[in-house]
Amino acid sequence: MNRADWIHPLRKVGVEGEAVALRLMRAILEGYRGPVAVRLWNGERLGSRSAPATLVFHHPAPLRELVLHGDLLRLAECYLNGLVDAEGDMEQLFDLVDYLAQRSWSWRERLRLLHLALQLPTEPDAGRHREVAAHERLRANSREAIAHHYDVGNDFYRLWLDPEMVYSCAYFASEDQPLDEAQRDKLDYICRKLRLRPGMRLLDIGCGWGALAIHAARRYGVVVDGITLSEQQCAHAQERVRREGLQDRVHIALRDYRDLPDAPAYDRIVSVGMFEHIGVKNFPVYFGKVRRLLREGGLFLNHGITNDTGWQDTPVSRFINRYVFPDGELARISTVQEAMEDAGFEILDVESLRPHYRLTLRHWVRNLEAAREAAVALVGEPVYRVWRLYMAGSAWYFGQGSLNVYQVLAGPLYQRQPVGLRRDALYR
Repeated sequence: MNRADWIHPLRKVGVEGEAVALRLMRAILEGYRGPVAVRLWNGERLGSRSAPATLVFHHPAPLRELVLHGDLLRLAECYLNGLVDAEGDMEQLFDLVDYLAQRSWSWRERLRLLHLALQLPTEPDAGRHREVAAHERLRANSREAIAHHYDVGNDFYRLWLDPEMVYSCAYFASEDQPLDEAQRDKLDYICRKLRLRPGMRLLDIGCGWGALAIHAARRYGVVVDGITLSEQQCAHAQERVRREGLQDRVHIALRDYRDLPDAPAYDRIVSVGMFEHIGVKNFPVYFGKVRRLLREGGLFLNHGITNDTGWQDTPVSRFINRYVFPDGELARISTVQEAMEDAGFEILDVESLRPHYRLTLRHWVRNLEAAREAAVALVGEPVYRVWRLYMAGSAWYFGQGSLNVYQVLAGPLYQRQPVGLRRDALYR
């Protein structure tokens, strides 16, 4: 689908408006020497023609918004509306985003920018961003909040995930390892960390499309209960279990972990990529429930994204909560470990997989961009843009270090833990 097929017609900008916009853009970018170039609607370009990324303005309105409101979320919404485009390596655009977020202006500079911005024309809001925004009252870890993200459609996710449909960071042996191999390595790495043995009972909280549950049952002979709040994930996982003849060992249910009976029913518990929906205030409920479900001598592995400051109010966090994860909230790894200890866990192993998530996201972005036409046909241009922007930005911030992802292995406090003296078995 061409941009002109879905965005409303833009009013023409006169020569005077073009000159003002160019002056404004030069003032904003003064001192910037990063990898992003800017091109205006009239072909004027600022920055190198060999720059790996180009931010394209189709109209002055986003420039006006950026200066008058100083909110980079509005620039992101202009991208969703089609008033702004991104060409080349979208991950690199966040170098410019960081520059603008950290740039400080004197009062004289601010007045100059405001004077120029007020001379630019406004443009009627295309409104596409509101069509794909989440409802503001969605509760944390509710089926409605989960559905906004995970029920976009299995066919959409299939376009850019690996064949196993693993929607969490892979575990790479090298930067050029194929994504599907790295994802299988990740599944096996988790199983080895959990020291799975035949006959054990494993609970997979937030089991997604069932890849880990099926891998653990097939390769390690365990009995798995997988639970999810996504109807589409649940249906896909159940069908895959039937197709592979694992009904006697893998049971997938549409169920909230909070509704599980308070009884020590599992030898091992795992949660991969679900933890981000819990919310810090709900950590005692989450970790307390897991502790009560875990048998004596058991192990629990929590795989989740963290950040360096906690979930503060920033343009990035507002974009994610409005368009991607309505109930998303990240915590510092120290906060996570403290909550686990408060629930009665001993921390046995903590491992950062930050470089692996950046590599994973780069694969996903490339796959999505390569399947753009099919993605737009399935979910529409605005949703495609949400995901492209979200995943490219996440790759940038995992590389920069403000985002991280940790696997935390824990067991009940004051017990002998079945982990051995060394980590050799993890790397066999």
